[in-house]
Amino acid sequence: MGRFLLLISTNKAVHDIKVFIYNVLCAALFHSQITNIKNIIMKQQQKLVIDIAEDATIDERRTAYFNALYSLNVNEKTEAKNGLTYLTWAFAWAEFKKIYPSASYRIIKDPNTNLPYFKDDKTGIMVYTEVTADDMTYEMWLPVMDEKNKAMKLEPYTYSLWDKSSRSYVDKKVDAATMFDINKTIMRCLVKNLAMFGLGLYIYAGDDLPEDIENEATAEPDKQPSVSRRTARRLRTSEQDRYSTIRTALETTKDTTALLTLYQQHKNEVDSNPEIKTMFSLRKKQLQSQG
Repeated sequence: MGRFLLLISTNKAVHDIKVFIYNVLCAALFHSQITNIKNIIMKQQQKLVIDIAEDATIDERRTAYFNALYSLNVNEKTEAKNGLTYLTWAFAWAEFKKIYPSASYRIIKDPNTNLPYFKDDKTGIMVYTEVTADDMTYEMWLPVMDEKNKAMKLEPYTYSLWDKSSRSYVDKKVDAATMFDINKTIMRCLVKNLAMFGLGLYIYAGDDLPEDIENEATAEPDKQPSVSRRTARRLRTSEQDRYSTIRTALETTKDTTALLTLYQQHKNEVDSNPEIKTMFSLRKKQLQSQG
């Protein structure tokens, strides 16, 4: 009798295990099917639909292609680093080739060195790309920057940054650019180049110069303690000499794009110094009024 009860208990345990495994497999299969359905739906949502009339002109066809690329949601393929948003270059190129199968790109090299970058000992390193599609060619450029969005050079250098806690300037170091930094910038430049055709263009659509620059430029300055005329004259001369390099750099900018590039290269100094922010804001207004 005891053996019979033990056999029944053992069979029941085996049956329970089989039922459990069956339920687990069913749940896993159901989850897999749901996942596949979601993926199919997402792919259908991402599929570009381009409606072009047979008698469409070249401009109408190009407009349709641009709108299709511009309307493509690429948010899931982006990553944010240090306040900037980057689109994955592999995804960008794959989507672009779906619209323009014969598209090609070129990395512009310095004719003097045959290297894929242009260097300036004072301002840093710049890379250029060129994309051609449907008989249209757009060029793009991008500076090589470190993780703090500081312009990198072939040699390490230091710059002064205002430290609020110590209320003094402290030296910060920027490492020398490596080929990895340059290669990474080239591919980011290519993605920005593709945006000229519409793909991910909305990522760059915002005004990259911070709005608080204009606010601080028009704000009433803090009252300063009274000083003698000789001291005031000496302070003004000192301030002019202190910002002479920045003032000269601002005067060389011919449009807001060049001003934005200069801002990105010196973002930390600009954001931490109200006087420099004011200078950038005033230059921005000058360029906008000229344009």
